[in-house]
Amino acid sequence: MDQLLFVLAGHAVTVAEFAAGAAALAFLLLVAVLLAVSRQARARAYEAEEQARRAEELEDRLIELARNQSETAGRVQSMGETLAHRQSELARAVAERLDATSYRMGESLARANEATHENLMRLNERLALVDQARASLGELSGQVMSLRETLANKQARGAFGEGRLQAIIADALPRETFAFQHTLANGRRADCAVFLPGDARPLLIDSKFPLEAITAFRESAAPEARRQAETRLKQDVGKHIADIAERYLVAGETQDVALMFVPSESVYADLHEHFDEIIQRAFRARVVLVSPSLLMLAVQVVQAIAKDARMREQADRIRAECGALVEDVKRLRERVGNLSRHFAQASEDVAQALTSADKIARRGGRIAQLEFSDPPEAPGAGAELRGAAE
Repeated sequence: MDQLLFVLAGHAVTVAEFAAGAAALAFLLLVAVLLAVSRQARARAYEAEEQARRAEELEDRLIELARNQSETAGRVQSMGETLAHRQSELARAVAERLDATSYRMGESLARANEATHENLMRLNERLALVDQARASLGELSGQVMSLRETLANKQARGAFGEGRLQAIIADALPRETFAFQHTLANGRRADCAVFLPGDARPLLIDSKFPLEAITAFRESAAPEARRQAETRLKQDVGKHIADIAERYLVAGETQDVALMFVPSESVYADLHEHFDEIIQRAFRARVVLVSPSLLMLAVQVVQAIAKDARMREQADRIRAECGALVEDVKRLRERVGNLSRHFAQASEDVAQALTSADKIARRGGRIAQLEFSDPPEAPGAGAELRGAAE
């Protein structure tokens, strides 16, 4: 038993030690096998219990499913009966609705027929109005053609522009501040002259305008015709600007600028949009192009200047009136002070009178109640009475 078998890590292992180790190892293996078998047995028992529980649950579910199926069959049967009842009610309601709808539709058709008849009557009336409007439009077209013929004539067109100018000036300015067909010292006659306050030189306005060139420019479609119309327009307007500058700008007699009235806002807009060199030429020649709206604005400026001049003329009178007003206020202040003192004296007198009235009222009350008090003694009366008593 003590026979040496091998040496392990410097230790001599004998047969007895080897046998003891083998026995211990076998014991450990046996214990491990027993534990594994016990664990497998418990696992199988748990699985068996789980399968039994699942079988019970499956049986319960089958029972519940059978019960639900029977309830569902009953509900389906009752639902079928309800649906049949509802279907019969729906058929009856649909029949009633169809009858009511047919009745209402008949009434609606009758009302629609009446409304259509009324609308046709109104349409006939409106057609009569349209016929009248067409006749009026024909008359208006004739008037427009007459206006076009009038504007085609140079003299008539000049009269039209002059009429607009006179209407604007006469409506806005006092009669003494303007003059139509004003004649200058050189014999030239201006369409309108506006006299500014404090200045004897009038502002001259010319109402004639070369409309043929702008009409040709607007109606030209081909590029070559448009260029020719543009050249003609520049020449005509430039010549008219030069004529105004030559005739109406007289040193010492007229203002330094003159106005050329363009009687159409659209024509004025076309000049500013397409012919800026004409505007610059007029500016250099001291001729200002104005449309009806700009002329109204210029007239308002003249009104403001005239008002300011009248204010300056009346400044001394206004100052004198203000001084007199201040003196009146001072006198009013003195008189109000005197009146205040009189009121204070009157208030004091009224207070004293009220005091006397209160005393009289109290004395009268005592007399009415027979409440008399002893009169006050004289200064020597008490001594005499005391001497007599002694």
